[in-house]
Amino acid sequence: MNKPTQKDLQNHLKSVGAEKGFFQPLGAEHSALFVQGAGKGGKTLIVTFENLDDVAKDEEARMPWGYNFVTAQGWSMLGMMAHGWTWYRDETVFDFFDRLRDEGFFDRFDKVLFYGASMGAYAASVFSAAAPGSTVILLSPQATLSRDVASWETRYRKAWARDFSSRYGYGPTLSASAHQVHLFYDPQASLDAMHAALFQGENVRKYKCRFMGHRIASLWQQMSVLKQVVLGCVEDTLTTTEFYTLMRARLHNHRYQKEMLTRLVQLERPHLVARYTRAVLNTRGGPNFRKALRKAEEQIAQAKG
Repeated sequence: MNKPTQKDLQNHLKSVGAEKGFFQPLGAEHSALFVQGAGKGGKTLIVTFENLDDVAKDEEARMPWGYNFVTAQGWSMLGMMAHGWTWYRDETVFDFFDRLRDEGFFDRFDKVLFYGASMGAYAASVFSAAAPGSTVILLSPQATLSRDVASWETRYRKAWARDFSSRYGYGPTLSASAHQVHLFYDPQASLDAMHAALFQGENVRKYKCRFMGHRIASLWQQMSVLKQVVLGCVEDTLTTTEFYTLMRARLHNHRYQKEMLTRLVQLERPHLVARYTRAVLNTRGGPNFRKALRKAEEQIAQAKG
């Protein structure tokens, strides 16, 4: 089967929008799909921002990220899509959210939530200002990519030429009007931690996702906890105790184990490497862990002389 073209995708989204809400292209780089949920659940609106790292591999789905999960709950969804690494820095997108705000679109819902990861989290933080009192869920967000404010951010050169000083520019300030900001980040990932530190509002609740790296959402999917975390934020029931209890599932996740091994090796602590690799190898095979264990044992023996 041939891979669907951009025109095929647009036509598919138009048909969904015509049936269930609306679909609107926003210039050449962005588009928006709104789907109205049914019944009482439809009074909850989730605004999602696609991050290209997390786009589903299933070309047949051809829907905004999180569509199946959100609609399965019966919620309404406004799925924002970026057709490139844009950080949603586009006057057409700014005008779109201004219009939704001014026309009272968000007022139609009992609950409004903005959700995003990385680039999508940046967008969720800034555009939440169009719906004061909303709940914001941010995974590994950037506060800004302005070279004046975040000159230490070196990962996203492709976006440096974009203007982060105009409307909807700075996440920490614009998300201050939200009811609650749930911010998830890995404090061991130094650049993510520096962005997280810029969010200082009284409405910000931070959750440390140690050794999970930047792509937290995909790891949570592997751990089967993403749904529970999001539901807790939507229902305003997620506590730090519950969250860290859910995160215990990471101990048995292969990607997390690999990340932990890498960090321990970088620390040059052979005794810790040996203990950790033995613990993992007691539960499963793993040539990389066996290799790391042998090297750690050699280093320990050499240190003993």
